Amino acid sequence: RGKGRNRAGGAGLGRVCREGSRRMQLRLSPSMRSITISSSSNGFVDLMKIKVAARHISYRTLFHTILILAFLLPFVFILTALVTLEGVNKCSSFGTSIFYFVLPFQYCRCAIYRLLPVDICVRCVLLCDCARLDLDFVLRYGRILVAVWLLLQFMRYCLGRRLGPRLLGRVDDSGQRLVRDFYKILNQVSSEEIPDGLKLPDSFSQLVSEMKSNKYNAKDFALILKGMMERSEREIRESKFAELMNKHFAASAIPKGIHCLSLRLTDEYSSNAHARKQLPSPELLPVLSDNSYYHFILATDNILAASVVVTSAIQSSLKPDKIVFHVITDKKTYAGMHSWFALNPVSPAVVEVKGVHQFDWLTRENVPVLEAVENHNGIRNYYHGNHIAGANLSDTTPRTFASKLQARSPKYISLLNHLRIYLPELFPNLDKVVFLDDDVVIQRDLSLLWEIDLGGKVNGAVETCKGDDEWVMSKRLRNYFNFSHPLIAKNLNPDECAWAYGMNVFDLHAWRKTSIRDTYHTWLKENLKSNLTMWKLGTLPPALIAFKGYVHPIDPSWHMLGLGYQNKTNIERLKKAAVIHYNGQSKPWLEIGFEHLRPFWTKYVNYSNDFIRNCHILE
Repeated sequence: RGKGRNRAGGAGLGRVCREGSRRMQLRLSPSMRSITISSSSNGFVDLMKIKVAARHISYRTLFHTILILAFLLPFVFILTALVTLEGVNKCSSFGTSIFYFVLPFQYCRCAIYRLLPVDICVRCVLLCDCARLDLDFVLRYGRILVAVWLLLQFMRYCLGRRLGPRLLGRVDDSGQRLVRDFYKILNQVSSEEIPDGLKLPDSFSQLVSEMKSNKYNAKDFALILKGMMERSEREIRESKFAELMNKHFAASAIPKGIHCLSLRLTDEYSSNAHARKQLPSPELLPVLSDNSYYHFILATDNILAASVVVTSAIQSSLKPDKIVFHVITDKKTYAGMHSWFALNPVSPAVVEVKGVHQFDWLTRENVPVLEAVENHNGIRNYYHGNHIAGANLSDTTPRTFASKLQARSPKYISLLNHLRIYLPELFPNLDKVVFLDDDVVIQRDLSLLWEIDLGGKVNGAVETCKGDDEWVMSKRLRNYFNFSHPLIAKNLNPDECAWAYGMNVFDLHAWRKTSIRDTYHTWLKENLKSNLTMWKLGTLPPALIAFKGYVHPIDPSWHMLGLGYQNKTNIERLKKAAVIHYNGQSKPWLEIGFEHLRPFWTKYVNYSNDFIRNCHILE
């Protein structure tokens, strides 16, 4: 045990856990005999090395030992034999000496390798006395042969250090065995519960201190490490859910600057006659029902967002004098909305501002289901109650939880969100319109949308099951409906492609020949009867049913989605899109909006306007 530096090129078996701003890493050394734990915090690095296995004789060491002994023992014997022969001086025949010297020498080598008794080998050498060997020749040339032999064996040994074990097929597997043992411990610990009485260190420094004072074995260390990591994962998960809740509340609230803008403009409406002038002027009233113009419909209670949609559409249009905007808002926002467009004209385009209270057709008799939706106690609790109560967060991923929170936005029970289903009745003289959400920006001329042949269909929309972005463009009916409900399973196909609201081309003339509105109401009633279990509440699911068979897909370049929840949006595709849609919680006028996507929206905000400047919007 003790501190040490992690060896350069350290092996790559490790696991990392994050605890606050710390980063803890577990590594096995290249020799596989020690574990190094490192932690970085505030620019400092702490190291702790633990010895997990004792050294033992490996196959490589054993091979080298045998190789050395096999080469040295014959040389010791030969030198001993030569010393003995120096005392014998009877052999002198050169012709027979070579034969008798070499032959017994070969037998002696065999005797050594076959582990025969040493005396046999000695007797072999002493045969030179009977064969009259020339002792001087033996002594002179024998030593040379021995020296050459020693050199050859030395070279063979040096090569054997590297190639020997591999040639013998014996590879040191001690490191692999250690890894297997370590994996075995980890697998065993992974299936065990952390003991209730186990005290976990609060920090890496405390872990190092306890490792120094307590002699933990590998299993105890693994259990402590597992407990610390599980605790960190729980804390991170809880923080993530808390972040999503805070983001949901931030998205549902009205920013102070936008609230200020609405109040100031409402006050201006009551005190300034110019803010109350008729919109549009009397001579332009016939244009409101002239089908030769490009009619856009926008339903919103956000004055700043409405100004961006209108401004971007006019600035991007090749024929701004042919544009007519029909802005619909609620009663509380009507005065402020009217004041904005009266004091900030967008000529040559025409803008009409109308409150829902000014439509004679929007009565309780015509929209009884929507009134029930707004007044249903279960629905109000669903949107305005505790969003965590009753939710099993342990079985829910953060992304799923975020999707559920987005579906519980209070805007979905607003009449403004359901108005699009009544467009044929609200604009009886118009044949073709483009409906826009208030969180879009227009970047290209949209006049070509009126030239698209819908083929008798009602709704021209971008499908959301095809595209490069697998998160944004992967929506099918299974993403919106509960297919365990018998009515849903019977009437819908889970693999059917969904489509998007936000920028839709509606053929009102063809729409009036259908029963889309009645179908919409029928399914809303069925969902209320089923205690809101058929789909996530919102305006798109019932529309997906009501418009079934009446949707004409248009090119995806007309409408790019996901800028309100996909921070990895492709910027090049974004620049080329005709309409970009900030659908999701991260609206560009909120502080939680994505900073790198906000400029595409803010460039249409008139920061020189006195009302915007005095309300300190997006400073």
